[in-house]
Amino acid sequence: MVKTHGLTHIALRVKDVERSSLFYQKIFGAKEMYKQDDFIQVQTPNSKDIIVFERRDPVFGKEKNIIHFGFRLQSPADIDTAIHEVKEAGGKIKERGEFVPGEPYLFFYDPDGYEIEIWYEKIPDSVKDFQ
Repeated sequence: MVKTHGLTHIALRVKDVERSSLFYQKIFGAKEMYKQDDFIQVQTPNSKDIIVFERRDPVFGKEKNIIHFGFRLQSPADIDTAIHEVKEAGGKIKERGEFVPGEPYLFFYDPDGYEIEIWYEKIPDSVKDFQ
């Protein structure tokens, strides 16, 4: 087994790096860490994750190898705030619901057509031991 600190980043092909950075700043409070003309890295608050936006020649809105990626809510009550923020930032809501009672989810699209999930998961006691 290779010991790691977990997934560190995801790199996305985007049409406009500035637009993508601003979208994730508005919804998740992301902060720009590194910035070049065709490349911006952002990090979400209180995390070690990085989202990299790279200006490339993608096919937007077409599912390829990435089906979706997700962010875990700290409180299930925040799902309505998430919906509001996505709409305000110009995202498109795909679906909302609950996986099981008390575990709400939201699927939406960012400006480049990437599908994103925001959800809350009750963490079982057996998993809390690993945190």
